Formats: sequence, C-alpha cells, structure tokens
Amino acid sequence: MKIGVVTFPGSLDDRDAQRAVRLAGGEAVALWHGDADLRGVDAVVLPGGFSYGDYLRAGAIARFAPAMGSVVDAAKGGMPVLGICNGFQVLCESHLLPGALTRNQHLHFVNRDQRLRIASKATAWTSDLPDEVVIPVKNGEGSYVADEKTLDALQEQGRVVAYYEGGNPNGSLRAIAGIANERGNVVGVMPHPEHAVEELTGPGTDGLGFFTSVLKTLVQA
Repeated sequence: MKIGVVTFPGSLDDRDAQRAVRLAGGEAVALWHGDADLRGVDAVVLPGGFSYGDYLRAGAIARFAPAMGSVVDAAKGGMPVLGICNGFQVLCESHLLPGALTRNQHLHFVNRDQRLRIASKATAWTSDLPDEVVIPVKNGEGSYVADEKTLDALQEQGRVVAYYEGGNPNGSLRAIAGIANERGNVVGVMPHPEHAVEELTGPGTDGLGFFTSVLKTLVQA
C-alpha cells in the first residue's frame, strides 16, 4: 500500500513520517505541496512542522496548496488522511475537521512524552491501537478549541479519538488530543506518533499503531 506524505515549505517531520510508514510495512511516497498529483497513493499523511512559516495562522496558507485541493477531494471520496500536529491544523483550516488549534494556554512551547487514552478505534488510523499509548507532543499552537455544540457532537458521536492523560499539555478543551470526521477516514492528532516507532529513538513504539491501522484498513477495504 502506498502512503503519501506531503512536504510543505517549513515541514519538519515529513521524513520521520515516511520512515514510520516504511516501518509499518507500507510504501512511503513523497508528495510536494505545489503538485496536485497524488501519484496514485492509497492514503495521505500531512506531517508536523511549520508550513509556510505558520504565517497568518498555523496551517492557514497550506490549505491553499495545490496538493491540498487534491487531498480534500480524495478525503471526501473516502481516502484515509492523517494530520499530525501542523497537519491537524491544516485539516481544520481546510474544513475537513471542525474546530481550530490555537496558542497553548500557557503561551509556551511544550515538548514532552505524553500519555494518551485512545477513545475511538473505529477510524482508519486507530483500529490497531491499545487503550493507552505514550507518544511525544511538541507544539506551540496545540490547544484544540470549538464551540460547545461541536464539542458535544464530537463526544456523542465517538469522534474524539484520543484524550490527554496525566495532564493537559496545552489547554485543549476537554483534554482533546485528536478527532475524526464522521466517516472516520480523516483523523487529526496533535501528538506525534511518527516519533514513537523505534525503541532506540522514542519513548517506545506506541505510535506505530497509527500506521499499521491504516494499512490493515486498506487491506480490508
């Protein structure tokens, strides 16, 4: 299965995401922000970083990239799409996911290993995960916000995929760390699963389950 990873100007974790895809058993395909051709991939990852320098708002310019026009169309057609950190911000700015990511409540950049409770395994990216994982979080604009009606709907519909446990690192409302669309093919998470795929360099391999999940989903489709 081919998993595309989009590189924007300012992306930092595109190579890490490609490596995670390979370790999970998939074929990583590099996609360029200025190219609308998704090169026949079966799923897409929008990686972390600071796309277009996070000018205006994080992810606000990236949503207009030619590649994102194709990603939005593909996502609406059912293609699995994962947005990690800045990628989550891009998904919200592209209106593939509701709400927004704002400055951390304490106004400081946070970088630490974070425990998460996986609240939904009914998505393309979370089906192969245990109930709890530990993966790194590193962000300055990671506070998830939405109106009360949206927050209620996300929880009632089982679309919150992960909650922060052991402390809320950025002030996200209701300690939300990740959400999905109604169909479950589009997922955004603020922590970085691609940085927890090898014992040597991460807090473990808990993040690998995000990538094995989508491969299993694609095989079963």
